[in-house]
Amino acid sequence: MRKKISLLGSTGSIGKNVLKIASHLKNKIEIVALAARENIDLLEQQALEFSPKLIAVFDKAKALELKKRLPHMHIVGGMEGLCEAAAYHSAETVVAAIVGAAGLMPTAVAIEAGKTIALANKEVLVAGGAYIMPLAKKHGVALIPVDSEHNAIFQCLHRENPNAIHRLLLTSSGGPFREWETERLKQVTVEQALKHPNFSMGAKVTIDSSTLMNKGLEVIEAYWLFGVKPNQIEVIVHPQQKIHSMVEFIDGTIMAQMCEPDMVIPIQYAMTYPERHQGVLKPYDFVKNSRLDFYQPDTAKFRCLDLAYAALQGGGTLPCYMNAANEILVSRFLKREIDWFGISEKLEKLMHSYQNSLDVSLEHILEVDQLAREDAQSI
Repeated sequence: MRKKISLLGSTGSIGKNVLKIASHLKNKIEIVALAARENIDLLEQQALEFSPKLIAVFDKAKALELKKRLPHMHIVGGMEGLCEAAAYHSAETVVAAIVGAAGLMPTAVAIEAGKTIALANKEVLVAGGAYIMPLAKKHGVALIPVDSEHNAIFQCLHRENPNAIHRLLLTSSGGPFREWETERLKQVTVEQALKHPNFSMGAKVTIDSSTLMNKGLEVIEAYWLFGVKPNQIEVIVHPQQKIHSMVEFIDGTIMAQMCEPDMVIPIQYAMTYPERHQGVLKPYDFVKNSRLDFYQPDTAKFRCLDLAYAALQGGGTLPCYMNAANEILVSRFLKREIDWFGISEKLEKLMHSYQNSLDVSLEHILEVDQLAREDAQSI
């Protein structure tokens, strides 16, 4: 029997890889629902190839347009449409890959419906971890991380006692500017920041990788996923990104997960868990990949990493505020309204002026998210 999957965020980089794997494992996986924000041209192609029972488009006007193109298919729009796809009755696993806070409510709905969550939207836990994790525990729902780093830790912790963890080591490529001097960083262009050394990702994630904010968000995500203290989570720069993360246990043993830096591996594991199936990549070549380097991150040049730790220590809605403000600042950088250093400089000012709140209800989290976006647009 094929595992039935609802894919939220089918037109993004993660979503495309999910469908690549679904095509590869067509005898093992069935896509029963697809959801996207607005790219109906690609969504139409995906729908014709995978014949889902339900299609959701966040942009209601685009949903109506797609309905005209595909009149024989069940198409719904708006946030309620995304939530319908998240709770689709026959889906066993929901791949949550909608970027940003827009993925919060559909993920919560999927949890309440008892679905296993393959979590590819780190903002869900960064902004709403204090709400989402108790909800998952209440409904007995498993969250399987899709991020390569968290998926690596998840695999390393298989059948291990959480109390035996000494520290989690999140590896980072260091981004394209790892060896740049401060003066040179002041001249960073959008095109340079969009060139990640190892992965092909969406623009927002790629810029976050260049500032190390992506790693900061992963620190917060790891805190919620694995139940460790903030000081048990360390970031180490590993330019080759062959080791995707590690766990050091209290007896001194270190478990590492290695593979080529290709997102199809962690995505497939999350989709097929607890089983493993034949992959699409060639066997790993240890001779070709004989060198493994490690460095401390330079938080003087890459301030966003420390800001993420500060948000985690502050708790409450501060991580949510930081995440949303960063999203807008990255967008402004991509539009060339601010420079690369302006992302971290403006974010630090915003965080210092924000009045933190301990109200972590979903309603308040969404209000804080909106406030942060407005603040970041005006600074």
